[in-house]
Amino acid sequence: QVQLVESGGGLVQAGGSLRLSCEASRSIVSVNSMGWYRQAPGKQREYVADIRQIGTTGYADSVKGRFTISRDNNKNTVYLQMNNLKPEDTAVYFCNLALWPDLYWGQGTQVTVSS
Repeated sequence: QVQLVESGGGLVQAGGSLRLSCEASRSIVSVNSMGWYRQAPGKQREYVADIRQIGTTGYADSVKGRFTISRDNNKNTVYLQMNNLKPEDTAVYFCNLALWPDLYWGQGTQVTVSS
């Protein structure tokens, strides 16, 4: 079993920045990937970004150029730097960790962007 703990959410004005953290209870060096998803009220959970074992990254079109995913293997932590935030970025942000064949999720952290 792997525990994931997200932090860094909060309330920010449009155009502002936040950095989310996701700390895993085990080493992340050998995991298949780690990623961020988000869920706005009344909507389905959607992909935001991910980082794979070899370090390649992927982003949803809606966040490209504004969000950056990175990881610190020494701290077992993945980050999501969010810049130029928009009200439509308001959601609960969830971290996940893929370690085949299992997928683990954190409890989520709320991000609210005011206009």
